[in-house]
Amino acid sequence: MKKGKRTIAALLCTGMLLSCTSGCGKGDSLHVPQIMSKQVLKVDGQSYSLAQAKVYLLNYQNLYGTVAGVNLWQQKGQEDSLEEYIKNLTIAQLTKILSMDSLAKSREIALSEEEVLEVAKAAKAYYETLTEQELSYLELNETDIQKLYEDYALAQKLYKSLTVGINSEVSDDEARIMDAMQIVVSDSKTAKEVKKALKNGGDFSTLASSYNEAEEVKIQFGRGELPQEVEKAAFALDNGTATGSIKTDSGYYFIYCVNKFNEELTDANKIKIVQKREKAAFGDVYDAYSRTISKKIYQDTWENLEAAHSKEMQTDSFFSVYQEYCGELFS
Repeated sequence: MKKGKRTIAALLCTGMLLSCTSGCGKGDSLHVPQIMSKQVLKVDGQSYSLAQAKVYLLNYQNLYGTVAGVNLWQQKGQEDSLEEYIKNLTIAQLTKILSMDSLAKSREIALSEEEVLEVAKAAKAYYETLTEQELSYLELNETDIQKLYEDYALAQKLYKSLTVGINSEVSDDEARIMDAMQIVVSDSKTAKEVKKALKNGGDFSTLASSYNEAEEVKIQFGRGELPQEVEKAAFALDNGTATGSIKTDSGYYFIYCVNKFNEELTDANKIKIVQKREKAAFGDVYDAYSRTISKKIYQDTWENLEAAHSKEMQTDSFFSVYQEYCGELFS
């Protein structure tokens, strides 16, 4: 299963039983004893329990606890800061989901029967991946997992409803990404030396290795990533040509154009631009609503919870399983 590092997270208050899903006959109901758990968060009257929070904590710690094959939990001096990061990420996501669910309900947005059925399939699939040790730590059953996924889906449905009318047209020029080399120097004397050397036929790459004060020589950039005067001159270049000395508040720039239109990265940037528009449209509504509702973190309960990072606790597929079964619902 691929690791899912994207999207918003979701959960809801304990003690709620769901209607029968797959595996029940007509007229049957699903009765699974609920495990009592302390609350860790309450937003606008809805709460998350410690048990529910553990689902996100455990998945996040396994998703973000390994980088390039290195287990960060085993790195000396990393454990405390990593645990703090994971716990902060978890509580932030839980707060946002409860706030989004509250906003969805205020707008009478709810999941359809078909959507609930797809969510139930995802819950069953994820639950079956959990080991006995993980289930013992999480203190949840399949019904609880389904509820978590329903909240996750409702937040996505809200997001789509608030961004459905966003303009998705992005021109090549707006999204254009250029491959280039740069020489950045801090003083006019050095800039004059570089300018003279280039004028006399000096190789840009060779000069960059001697003069460039920036971290990198080879760069890829789009609009809004370089000083305005540098961007204007750079985007006017053809392949194989270079700018002269460009004075900015931070120094002097020379740009050499390797590829004025990187098609693959430009197409990817179009998606990013649309996502940025959607995020802005969503944020305007969400931020205003979020300021009007009450939020409370039960600090003692949350701070006393320790991450369970061990070889017996490896689940990291909560989000990728959802994506597999429900990714197309609100795309």
